[in-house]
Amino acid sequence: MKNFFNKNRLMFILRYFLGRTPWDTNITPPEVVEFINQTPPGKALDLGCGTGTNAMALARAGWEATGVDFAPKAIRIARKKAAEAGLKIDFHVGDVADLSMLTGPFDYVLDIGCLFTLNNDDRKKYAENLAMVVNPGGVFMLYAKLPRIRKGVPWGISPEEVDSLLEGSFEKLRFVAGSENEFPSAWYWYGKK
Repeated sequence: MKNFFNKNRLMFILRYFLGRTPWDTNITPPEVVEFINQTPPGKALDLGCGTGTNAMALARAGWEATGVDFAPKAIRIARKKAAEAGLKIDFHVGDVADLSMLTGPFDYVLDIGCLFTLNNDDRKKYAENLAMVVNPGGVFMLYAKLPRIRKGVPWGISPEEVDSLLEGSFEKLRFVAGSENEFPSAWYWYGKK
């Protein structure tokens, strides 16, 4: 299983180099826009930030934004886009399962499509790191694919798995199931205890 996740990471890095990144829409999802519009600015972290679209939306709304992604080209593009827009955002090439390079804590953490791609060990590390970097009363917002078989391999994460990873440090505030491109997915909102 670990070999699959290493290949998966290489595939994402390669797709950035080839310019084949259909997930990089340059559009901030309405769920994130709603949160930004209803919440006073603070310190925000975008996990798996890609080319920085959501970190830039946060910065434009007055948030002190930080982004992390393992794809070096994505971070180079994010830094360039932010500089061209005159936005100060702290972007890092790094692993979302190891947030030791960050200076938190954060009032808001966003993950659109990252946690569910990790193997079980990295999911546990991710949850431990998340609990350390989110302020009490802070919000963690997650978008994840729900379980299915993809290319013969289990893909996605169930709501029960997410709850289990975060129990003890977070409480679920909201959950909305839906689909993207006919595949089941969900939005989660958690508050840090």
